[in-house]
Amino acid sequence: MTMPAMHNLASHPAFASGQDCAAFAAALMQARQTILPKRLGEPAPTPTQLAQILASAAHAPDHGQLLPWRFVQVPAAARPALAEAFGQALQERDALATPEQLAQAREKAFRSPVLLLVVVDLACGDPEIEAGERMVSAGCAVQNLLLMATALGFGSALTSGKALSSAPLRTLFGLAAGQQALCFVNIGSVVSPKRARIRPAPSTYLDLLDVQARPSAQP
Repeated sequence: MTMPAMHNLASHPAFASGQDCAAFAAALMQARQTILPKRLGEPAPTPTQLAQILASAAHAPDHGQLLPWRFVQVPAAARPALAEAFGQALQERDALATPEQLAQAREKAFRSPVLLLVVVDLACGDPEIEAGERMVSAGCAVQNLLLMATALGFGSALTSGKALSSAPLRTLFGLAAGQQALCFVNIGSVVSPKRARIRPAPSTYLDLLDVQARPSAQP
């Protein structure tokens, strides 16, 4: 089957050959690394850059075109409310949390210039499309965001924690019963670089199915 020209990156004017395309993709993926929110600062992406970053998510695989995920941006004006939700969530988990621990939980709401909550809908659309597929779609959308942020020169990180499943946070974001807060995406300029970590080689996570080595099924 011949791939349509519109899906063939090698035919795009930005690339002289398929090799150039592959080299660019490899360089972009290798450049992406997790930069913790405390290492992110201003300047934030401009509205145009943020629109580019968000638009990249639309190219994630989406079985049945359910659009089972969405992003909720937390602007500066909403950070105090998020901080309060973080504090309440900690108090629900630990009634003996100290004032210092509560302050630390609240402070997390103010890190990184751009903060997005990733929400996955496990109940929308076709019930035959399982939760795992919806999660994979959301993961691909998030990776697209991270790669586009990297391409634009910004650092990024995913953050999560027990507060994501707490009643205060779910109430703040108006999450329905079938919706799950997956993680936060943090984006900003890298103010404190870190050394890149060593990535695993394909041989450490690739297996070959050998049907000859499998025991025969019993009748």
